Amino acid sequence: MAQTATPVRFKVQLSHVDRGVYGAVEVKMAQHPSETRRYLLSRLCAYLLLWEEGLTFSKGGLSSPDEAPLSSRTLDGRLSIQVEIGTPSAERLHKASKAAPRVVVVTHQPLAQLTDALAGQKVHKLETIDVFVLDPKFLDAVDERLAERGGDLDVTVSDGLMYVNVGGVALATPVVPVRLA
Repeated sequence: MAQTATPVRFKVQLSHVDRGVYGAVEVKMAQHPSETRRYLLSRLCAYLLLWEEGLTFSKGGLSSPDEAPLSSRTLDGRLSIQVEIGTPSAERLHKASKAAPRVVVVTHQPLAQLTDALAGQKVHKLETIDVFVLDPKFLDAVDERLAERGGDLDVTVSDGLMYVNVGGVALATPVVPVRLA
């Protein structure tokens, strides 16, 4: 029998000082059986870092590889942002940057792994793609303090740092975008 996705919920008090976004955000996600916790938490951090009205997770998660993990559309249905997680292929980024005016990659892998994978490859508007590199140790520390199916978090983004208070412990990681070209 095939394994099914595990529902995961987070109640987040979000203060994104850099963007003037404040409020309570309830995040409902599905963790695919093959998805690591680092990948799941990278998706969560991307959602919170880029939060805007209409930003949504793909309907099928990892089981829908043709969909962006996160995206947002304008009221008339046009794609406004596409967010990739991990180390997307050059072909995927090329297609994304042709479809959306803003493309962002949030990864928990070393930046060199992404740049090596893209070396010599054609990517439309590569110089406009923002990349946020999350420290794997930070993600592991957050994960250690969460229940298997989620938890409560206080998240503040200010001056290029993401602060997460979970289980009474304050953790931080840099969230300064870098450009690939």
